Amino acid sequence: MPEVVSFAAPYDVALVPCDPQPLVPGSVRLRTWYSGISAGTELTAYRGSNPYLTRTWDPERRLFVEGDPTFGYPVQGWGYSEVGEVVEVAADVGSPAVGQVVHGIWGHRSEAVVSAAAVRDRVWNADDAISGTFARVGSIALNAVLAAEAQLGDRVAVFGQGVIGLLATRLAVVSGAEVVAVDTVPERLEAARAMGAAEVVIASVDGGAGAAIRAWCDGGVDSAIELSGNDRALHEAVRSVVVDGTVVASGFYQGGAEHLRLGEEFHHNRVRIVASQIAGTPVRLGPRWDQPRLVRTFMEQVRRGRVDARSLVTDVVEAADVAAVFERLDRGDPSILQAVLRFPAASGTT
Repeated sequence: MPEVVSFAAPYDVALVPCDPQPLVPGSVRLRTWYSGISAGTELTAYRGSNPYLTRTWDPERRLFVEGDPTFGYPVQGWGYSEVGEVVEVAADVGSPAVGQVVHGIWGHRSEAVVSAAAVRDRVWNADDAISGTFARVGSIALNAVLAAEAQLGDRVAVFGQGVIGLLATRLAVVSGAEVVAVDTVPERLEAARAMGAAEVVIASVDGGAGAAIRAWCDGGVDSAIELSGNDRALHEAVRSVVVDGTVVASGFYQGGAEHLRLGEEFHHNRVRIVASQIAGTPVRLGPRWDQPRLVRTFMEQVRRGRVDARSLVTDVVEAADVAAVFERLDRGDPSILQAVLRFPAASGTT
């Protein structure tokens, strides 16, 4: 019997049985090996703070409006960082083939039927399968770096050194920028150094990171990327950039923003704040860039060894123990960086 991670209610998550999906023309059946947890997004389902759970999303007007929630509990199939083996293909599918390992998005479930086209170009190395779980989070980080227009000779501040922040730090360094990394956790700043950060700043609950960054680079960084989802960090990012600088707001901000003050540095330094969200790439890049290109580009950096994604994995836990790992993430356990769920089909793999 297949199994899926299910959020039954806020703070109530478990691995539960589910019905098998039928194989249809043009599809393949996958057995999941590993599924990475993207803590920032997934904690919104765990805590019940995701706007889809409290309001109605109007896709035509692209507005959240009052009304019945767009979806409610139980929330199943959350997750977008999976790696698994092709175990069955429809009669009309030539590739991928049975036995190949692919990465993609099919949620925290032991088995899934997906379009063959969705994973045809995502065959991955079975000997380093766990690195395939970084495809989506890596593309989110790359999207933010592209939005920041980081290039050779630039100075870039990256606020939030969780998994996506660390990947953004590394990708900005690979792009030729000099990076200052900001976080509240010393161990994460050590990881940022390993990713190539030239300087690190320990963030305080009372602020001050913006001033520290300006002192380090004598006048401000060219751009700042905010990935923590904290409005105080977003305000400090605004304080850190040069006149006419760019701040990329890439975190998933929940609720209000009482610490973001737009009458101060934002106004007087003419700071540009741009949103970065994986549903779209920066407008200035036009049709040349899309989500598949983000994924291909990031995974090629992993394949070539320019980005060491595997080093960010701190916890590989059995999928049945999902409740325990979410409890640790919710209370902010500093020892967790990237947690990955392992399904039974991964037995004997790396």
